[in-house]
Amino acid sequence: QVQLVESGGGLVQPGGSLRLSCAASGSIFSINAMGWYRQAPGKQRELVAAVTSAGNTNYADSVKGRFTISRDNAKNTVYLQMNSLKPEDTAVYYCNAAASSVTYRESHYWGQGTQVTVSS
Repeated sequence: QVQLVESGGGLVQPGGSLRLSCAASGSIFSINAMGWYRQAPGKQRELVAAVTSAGNTNYADSVKGRFTISRDNAKNTVYLQMNSLKPEDTAVYYCNAAASSVTYRESHYWGQGTQVTVSS
């Protein structure tokens, strides 16, 4: 199977920056796409940013111009650089990968989530 390990969350002041990392490991056959979702209390989980293996990216309108997603295919790792953070960015951020293992068809895998809190 595929495991995702996240790091980089924490507490930051408004206007500050954080960089999230997510590394995929396990019996990986291929990874089609990786991305970041977030879920704030009382809200639905929403896509923040995603990147395909070909390098195509998409972002939520609320983070365009502030967040940047990047991917190191050789390391099966995705990053999310978050700049100009706002209190409304406060949420649990989840890494996601659309991946196939050597023994199972393509499925979506999720990290455990990392808390990002933007507060003064």
